[in-house]
Amino acid sequence: MKLKDLEIFTVGTPPPGWGGRYWIFVKLTTDCGIVGYGEVYAASIGPAAMEHVIRDMFERHMYGENPENVEMMFRRAYSSGFTQRPDLTVIGAFSGLEIACWDILGKARERPVWAMLGGMMNERIRSYTYLYPQPHHNVQDFWSSPEMAAETASEMVKLGFTAVKFDPAGPYTLRGGHMPAMSDISQSAAFCKAIREAVGDKADLLFGTHGQFSTAGAIRLAKAIEPYDPLWYEEPVPPDNINEMAKVARATSIPIATGERLTTKAEFAPILRNGAATILQPALGRSGGLWETKKIAVLAEAYNAQMAPHLYAGPVEWAANIHLAASIPNLLMAETIGTGGDFHMPLIKHSIEWENGYIIAPQAPGLGIEFDEDLARAHPYTDTGLHLEMQEAPCNYQDGNNFGGGAPARE
Repeated sequence: MKLKDLEIFTVGTPPPGWGGRYWIFVKLTTDCGIVGYGEVYAASIGPAAMEHVIRDMFERHMYGENPENVEMMFRRAYSSGFTQRPDLTVIGAFSGLEIACWDILGKARERPVWAMLGGMMNERIRSYTYLYPQPHHNVQDFWSSPEMAAETASEMVKLGFTAVKFDPAGPYTLRGGHMPAMSDISQSAAFCKAIREAVGDKADLLFGTHGQFSTAGAIRLAKAIEPYDPLWYEEPVPPDNINEMAKVARATSIPIATGERLTTKAEFAPILRNGAATILQPALGRSGGLWETKKIAVLAEAYNAQMAPHLYAGPVEWAANIHLAASIPNLLMAETIGTGGDFHMPLIKHSIEWENGYIIAPQAPGLGIEFDEDLARAHPYTDTGLHLEMQEAPCNYQDGNNFGGGAPARE
């Protein structure tokens, strides 16, 4: 069995666009006609340029190869150009292609992917979601309203969620770590208070930040939200500054989580070695794919750390996350978008089951999904923005900050 053909789908997400502005899916076909799907979650360059990277990766390192040889193909990609170091764009392209190889292998053997990653550990996978606006909420006002967030949190608990995430302490600015405005600290504490009062002990609070604070600023904010006992404090300083993240970890009782912007075990190992985080959040469409992320999970296990696969992408990465989650002993939970996503689910013909706060591990061969190619082709991405983007303007210390994420929702 050899890899023969590649097709790429760059799909624009319809409003409100939860999961980013677009998703990049790959379809690999073998010389015996078996098809596998993967998803690339690396968007530091535009999608048209990324498509060229994906094609080059496939033709240079994977075409004509047995899809079983994921280790060899990873080493080719990782070492390409005499580098042998993490490269988000290169490994992002490889990650999606690697996921498709596992889909092919599962279908060829008529077994789900988790069965080839060590077998079943978790038949039911605890899931969490961001707090998104309810239909009656004003989308722009939602991101700075503790009351609306608490209302949504209550609804999520009614659905069965036992953890909810929110990130009221923007902005995410390309200027790097900054001292939060006092209004951002107050707003963050107000969100935690309102949501904790709404959910009580029925759900964990997951406090999201995305590397926007200075070390001192992150510690100040942590002190303000500690009374509400969040389960994690996500990426409080820029993710490449491991020593400073470790300082934050030592200064707060809140567990530190990080990993959505990291790739390969080479970037995750120092996090563990330096005590910078105890919860790892790899995104499988950029972390190296299933096999490399299984290695990251093994490293985490050795440091008594837990895994919480990240998802701000499409349903094929979600499926890959689920198979990894099903196979590892140190799973904390896995991200979903709502109860599966209003566009995510149709793209895979509702082939993943979510039930009362848990994802049910698929039993069908491969990734266990039915990818709707017609629906994907009907939603081509025609915009110019990246999947997610930082803002250039600095933190506003006078008028407050109302920031709806890196890809603001469209009306």
